Amino acid sequence: MSRRRVVITGVGVVAPGGIGSKDFWQLLTEGRTATRRISFFDPSPFRSQVAAEADFDAELLGLTPHQIRRMDRAAQFAVVAAREAMADSGLEFEGLEPHRTGVTIGSAVGATTGLDQEYRTVSDGGRLDLVDHSYAVPHLYNYLVPSSFAAEVALAAGAEGPCTVVSTGCTSGLDAVGHAAELIREGSADIMIAGATDAPISPITVACFDAIKATTPSNDSPESASRPFDDRRNGFVLGEGSAVFVLEELGAARRRGAHVRAEIAGYATRSNAYHMTGLRADGREMAEAIRVAMDEAEIGPEAIDYVNAHGSGTRQNDRHETAAVKRSLGAHAYRTPMSSIKSMVGHSLGAIGSIEIAASVLAIEHDVVPPTANLHVPDPECDLDYVPLTAREWPTDTVLTVGSGFGGFQSAMVLTSARGGAPGGRTL
Repeated sequence: MSRRRVVITGVGVVAPGGIGSKDFWQLLTEGRTATRRISFFDPSPFRSQVAAEADFDAELLGLTPHQIRRMDRAAQFAVVAAREAMADSGLEFEGLEPHRTGVTIGSAVGATTGLDQEYRTVSDGGRLDLVDHSYAVPHLYNYLVPSSFAAEVALAAGAEGPCTVVSTGCTSGLDAVGHAAELIREGSADIMIAGATDAPISPITVACFDAIKATTPSNDSPESASRPFDDRRNGFVLGEGSAVFVLEELGAARRRGAHVRAEIAGYATRSNAYHMTGLRADGREMAEAIRVAMDEAEIGPEAIDYVNAHGSGTRQNDRHETAAVKRSLGAHAYRTPMSSIKSMVGHSLGAIGSIEIAASVLAIEHDVVPPTANLHVPDPECDLDYVPLTAREWPTDTVLTVGSGFGGFQSAMVLTSARGGAPGGRTL
């Protein structure tokens, strides 16, 4: 029995500097950065005072006052991105079998922004030991449970099939889409709306990363603060956003004449069982995830045209990831462009894996590799081709996108083109 093949037919993006997939791609290909001094609150007490904020107007983007009142910012992101993906897919969701349509949404930190704001409200700015619940938003419970994110997307789509939230730190966005693809492959669903969302730019999140000195203190130059693979880097830049996709079985997509954006040809995830925030220098666990994802896609290293890096901009991660790509791709690693879009849109924690999938799909469609912005002084220990500063026209039929998350999570996904033949002898 042949395995059901899963393709992406709809893409939706909410990202810093780009609301909608078109504006998002324009930002990336122009090599512009969306990082700036934090404007959501006064960041002056903190070590790191910069972030990549999304210019997001929920009402302008079609959410009603009731929805805005009910949903945390991250949930709003997810619903707006899901609506774009659904429209992009060309599917008429009202006519679908609801029990065969599911939702999987990833998130690392849930409704952090909403919970932080509401605590300040019910505690009168922290002055009350015994908080006054009567001042809270009526739907505060929705902020407490991240499952509300998937429920809101399911409500928007009328989806009554499998409905799940995946929370695996910074690989949540990759893992949510990978899980959704597996549900289609095994026959549990025909259509999945899958992606991830996070809106973590809040005092509590900034304080958490300050405590471990993971974020950059380059507050005087926010536009160049995110410097993956650069020898001057000093931590990542916090971001926010969402990307959501419509996934379906290839045969069904063909029959309805859908525009197939890409195939999810392989996916794997591993844990290093080593350290909550530390990484082994040899990149063995990420390399193993890459190997398994390529095996599932039935391709060898030579088929990879572009590596969409995790590229957080920490010395530990960049060197670990470089080692993992060399370990898994061998000599081909030196011939393969590899770049980090976090240099432009920051690190949106659980959402970034899905945002990077969106960038990978668009790279395949346009035969363009987005650059690594701010890469002026290469780290001598990172000696691959990181596409510095400027986007590159490049034949791109197969993309490897990878993620690394606190807790030791390491995930990899192989995306292939819908143009004619695909690697491994498959045809779309």
